[in-house]
Amino acid sequence: MRKCFSLICVSVLLATGMSYAQSSAITKVHKTAATSGRQMYGSYCASCHGLDGRGHGPVSSELKMTPTDLTLLRRNNQGKFPDARLVAVLQYGANVPSHGTAEMPVWGPMLGRMNKANPQIRQLRISNLIQYLKTLQAK
Repeated sequence: MRKCFSLICVSVLLATGMSYAQSSAITKVHKTAATSGRQMYGSYCASCHGLDGRGHGPVSSELKMTPTDLTLLRRNNQGKFPDARLVAVLQYGANVPSHGTAEMPVWGPMLGRMNKANPQIRQLRISNLIQYLKTLQAK
């Protein structure tokens, strides 16, 4: 009986530890250079949208909705890249259920804390991320 109880306790502790480790890994965001749209995209967007922007990132299969194919932004807007729309989405959020809260991206609250001290840095980040997204557009 004592051996069974010990085994159960160890199992519970392991399960709790693994759950904590997974949640910590998911919410940990490393600060990137505000001047590198590519680095920001790789750190904050590629896990869902994929490095190529086509919506097939490593966690995309775990989501309820397939992430947007970011390579088609220009094509889906009559050949014009939707700069203003993206600024609004990145700054204020989007009504996209897979993003969780209205803030975009899912990392929004953490990114907001990183840039709260300097709104100019936030704008620089948004601008550079959008410039990088332009390089991903399908020809």
